[in-house]
Amino acid sequence: MTSEVLYGAALVSATLPADSATLVGRLFDPAVGGPCVVAVRGDRLVDLTGGAATVAGLLERDEVVEFVRGFEGDRSWSLDDVVAATFAGDVEKPRLLAPVDLQVIKAAGVTFATSMLERVIEERSKGDPAGAAAVRERVASAVGGAIASVVPGS
Repeated sequence: MTSEVLYGAALVSATLPADSATLVGRLFDPAVGGPCVVAVRGDRLVDLTGGAATVAGLLERDEVVEFVRGFEGDRSWSLDDVVAATFAGDVEKPRLLAPVDLQVIKAAGVTFATSMLERVIEERSKGDPAGAAAVRERVASAVGGAIASVVPGS
């Protein structure tokens, strides 16, 4: 394991709030071949997928904070191991994904069409950077050029 990977894991652990924050995210689990919704609990990521299959679905629940804090998932992962695998690009181990899935997210400097396509590409490639590049190339070919040239509403 490289020092950059160790530094990345330490950086994440050092930047997590030390208070009672309720944190959720997603990881790709090669054992199930897809994404899982997770909650950060101390130094562990607890699987919430049995009660919330998507982050979008999770956020639509009544009493979402109580659910995230109280759901007894049957699987969990070491936060440090998952962060290290993510930074190392290790596709054989559970690794972090973007924390959003089906909900619409708009951000300054990002066009909706481009961000929507990138979310679809990430899901199709299951978090694999090489797979994402291949999907991105197929999409660019289908739209006749760079994804950035896609015009919303076209």
